[in-house]
Amino acid sequence: MMEEAWERLKKSYVYYKGKPVGTLAAMDPSAETLNYNQVFVRDFVPSGLACLMESPMDSDIVRNFLLKTLHLQGWEKRIDNFTLGEGVMPASFRVLFDTAQGKENLLADFGGSAIGRVAPVDSGFWWIILLRSYTKCTHDYSLAELPIVQKGMKLILNLCLSDGFDTFPTLLCADGCSMIDRRMGIYGYPIEIQALFYFALRCAQQLLKPERDGKEFIERIDKRIRALSFHIREYYWLDHSQLNIIYRYKTEEYSHTAVNKFNVIPESIPDWVFDFIPLRGGYFIGNVSPARMDFRWFLVGNCIAILSSLATPSQATAIMDLIDERWEDLIGEMPLKIAYPALEGHEWRIVTGFDPKNTRWSYHNGGSWPVLLWLLTAACIKTGRPQTAKRAIELVEKRLSKDGWPEYYDGKSGRYIGKQARKYQTWSISGYLIAKMMIENPANISMISFEEDKKIEKPRLSRSSSF
Repeated sequence: MMEEAWERLKKSYVYYKGKPVGTLAAMDPSAETLNYNQVFVRDFVPSGLACLMESPMDSDIVRNFLLKTLHLQGWEKRIDNFTLGEGVMPASFRVLFDTAQGKENLLADFGGSAIGRVAPVDSGFWWIILLRSYTKCTHDYSLAELPIVQKGMKLILNLCLSDGFDTFPTLLCADGCSMIDRRMGIYGYPIEIQALFYFALRCAQQLLKPERDGKEFIERIDKRIRALSFHIREYYWLDHSQLNIIYRYKTEEYSHTAVNKFNVIPESIPDWVFDFIPLRGGYFIGNVSPARMDFRWFLVGNCIAILSSLATPSQATAIMDLIDERWEDLIGEMPLKIAYPALEGHEWRIVTGFDPKNTRWSYHNGGSWPVLLWLLTAACIKTGRPQTAKRAIELVEKRLSKDGWPEYYDGKSGRYIGKQARKYQTWSISGYLIAKMMIENPANISMISFEEDKKIEKPRLSRSSSF
């Protein structure tokens, strides 16, 4: 299965002027290509990590990808009559051959061709994270130190660190701005974006040079990291004790002494949460904003929180406890649920707008995504639980290759190949390869994780003062 995976990954390489610059999203000969014949920034990250972990290492494709996407960042980005921010990274790009001129050209999409016409907030963060992985793995610091690379990082960070009307350190986002790129009610301050933002800030801390305005950027990063870590650890964290506190919240509290700071109405807590939250375990909920808590579980945000050490050691342990306690719900027959639970009935109609692709237990709405195996495996290794990862890998190995490496699976337990899933999905392949290589050599975890930042003050995990 490993041999087949490597062979298919190499076949997915995209070349520009004779050099590999990325991997196709999918190579399904039986389905219409749509935009699966492009190189997606977020989709390439597991492919790039697999190439860095490979022995011998294939670092050229990662370096070429980082430089080519940086080149695309410099393009003028217009959607209708509006010009996007200078630091926005592309969602994807493809190589086209101009027969008239007899040469290859790059064509990038910055969200103008996406389903919801939303710019990818996560692309820039993944780019910085992959740059740090490349630097750490190859010990080639010359790439990160290039003036154009330093400038590219600053442009991305400038989009996130600029002053505005914000009262929170979290990033305000539109629906469909991340891996969940369709309407799924993640607008506001989704945990996936906040965790990736934190991860990218910590990477930039290491990669930015203090010369010229670099020192100012580093100081701004330091301040934001402290504020962001406190906010997420304090207000997004949910365990049995915290749920009981929220359940007993008073409302309409004015002044800075308010305990229910976001005026969340306890009656808005969905019934399923009370059965889902175990006595042992916890997680970062999906979203926190005025009068709104999205209690859904999102795997990417929680695993990234563990890898970046946004989660404290005790919180990381509790997240893994939750996965063990709710294995049938979150893992099922095919790892892993991207979100839990699924939106159904009236809620599905209102939140997704009758989206026929995101029906219950399908695609982003509770579908099971094999690519997420690499994030779970990394989180398991970081928290000292390789057996949990091995158990998930064994489930994947029973079917993934036999089923043709699908993009996602449907059903409450992930039993069925996704209704519209592409076969031979590249990141399903590379996600499996990374998981296997990390189990074989746990030292690989260092290129995609951080240890706890001791300078950051731990939040109170108890709020008995609420009463």
